[in-house]
Amino acid sequence: MKANDSFHIAVLPGDGIGPEVMAPAREVLARVEATTQNLRFRFTQAPAGAGHYRETGTALPEPTVRLCEETDAILLGACGLPHIRYPDGTEIAPQVELRFIFDLYAGVRPARLLPGVPSPIVGAAERGIDLVVIRESTEGLFASMGKGVVTHEEARETLVITRRTSERLFDFSFRLAARRKARGGRGMLHCVDKANIFRAFAFFRQLFDERAALHPEVTPQHIYIDACSAALVRRPWDFDVLVTENMFGDILSDLTAGLIGGMGMAPSADIGDKHAVFQPCHGTAPDIMGKGIANPTAMILSAAMMLDWLADRHDHPPAAEAAARIEQAVDRAFADGLRPTEFGGPDGTAAVAKAVLAALG
Repeated sequence: MKANDSFHIAVLPGDGIGPEVMAPAREVLARVEATTQNLRFRFTQAPAGAGHYRETGTALPEPTVRLCEETDAILLGACGLPHIRYPDGTEIAPQVELRFIFDLYAGVRPARLLPGVPSPIVGAAERGIDLVVIRESTEGLFASMGKGVVTHEEARETLVITRRTSERLFDFSFRLAARRKARGGRGMLHCVDKANIFRAFAFFRQLFDERAALHPEVTPQHIYIDACSAALVRRPWDFDVLVTENMFGDILSDLTAGLIGGMGMAPSADIGDKHAVFQPCHGTAPDIMGKGIANPTAMILSAAMMLDWLADRHDHPPAAEAAARIEQAVDRAFADGLRPTEFGGPDGTAAVAKAVLAALG
């Protein structure tokens, strides 16, 4: 149980539309703070991203890292701009650096179709979409970041899968599937891999099966990444929780976001044993920066995920209550006709924020 009812949150608005979507999320958090007993926040804002790199030569300054280490959670807007890159040509990505610094091995990417939101999948409105992709976030193919070898003739990157990280990832995934089952979910976990071709993925699957034996309350399933991709765009309602390697998860999480209205509807979290970062799945979208049309829904729902994680980590029911209130308010706003510009509607950033705040009461 947390010793007091105050949570210290590190706020990293980032680049592009990051600050634009962060502002409504802060407004929503202020509203639930004002209307929830025994729940208080202290926010400290810090720089990170491509803009800071352009000005100082550092994308993730040490004071920002220290702040993130000291706070209860990290709320991140979006970082990186295509025209600002490191000398090797790669983009600025403090969000990826934070995963490695704080060992945030579980990338949690929920995909839930909200009331009234259009989906490209026929039958989705009737059947519903409510699944979670869990992406291992510190190794896999991303373990090679900055370490690849490039010659005149060829380029090589190395995929890494370790027992320690995979076991923690699978235990986390089974616990999440069990928690969803307790709330009315299916209690099913798919291991998504390519074990029929690669020895590394056969090892990944072996470790999954070993941990499955320790979680009999959840039904374990296997599926290859290519078959999974096809199934997700035909019958996404057949899935509950999916766990996979870093690069596969990177791709699948964007695919599932496309099923529920777009990246602006997709929240996310990168979670470790002690620290966690909460941010929308989308990037900085410099093409719409400053136009007032960025969809802040994913950022608002990421803030709700943060509260849910804080409630679980600190045994703090008021935070869980506030998380549920935010999700319910977002659902009501969309059920009442909210239509962001992201999928052809008239509602920009301010309109989305106003509707959610009104639904909060």
